[in-house]
Amino acid sequence: MVNSFTFHKLHVWHLAKSLVIDVYKLTREFPAAEKYGLVYQINRAAISIASNLAEGSGRTSRKDQAHFTQIAYGSLMEVACQLEIAQELGFMTRDELQAVSGSMKTVAEKLSALRSAQLKNAEEC
Repeated sequence: MVNSFTFHKLHVWHLAKSLVIDVYKLTREFPAAEKYGLVYQINRAAISIASNLAEGSGRTSRKDQAHFTQIAYGSLMEVACQLEIAQELGFMTRDELQAVSGSMKTVAEKLSALRSAQLKNAEEC
């Protein structure tokens, strides 16, 4: 099953999957009281990035694919917001936030480029 689906060909999906792993490692260190609060929200949003890319890759229309890429981008913005709040609450250090922010910026740029390409291809069809 490894690398047998269309989404495996997307470089941004691999980056998003790595981001999920990084986020899960970070949130493991959050206070236990946040398990069903901020930790749940952050992890859910992080996994949604990769999941929406995978779901979108299964769509036949480029417009539908672009829609799921946009949803993935929105989930990325949720993660960015929530991690910033977590840092301000003292659940993670500024250095930890900066390290993951670099990955988030890269994923954001790749998602934007992918969506633009998908919409351009949708217009050409």
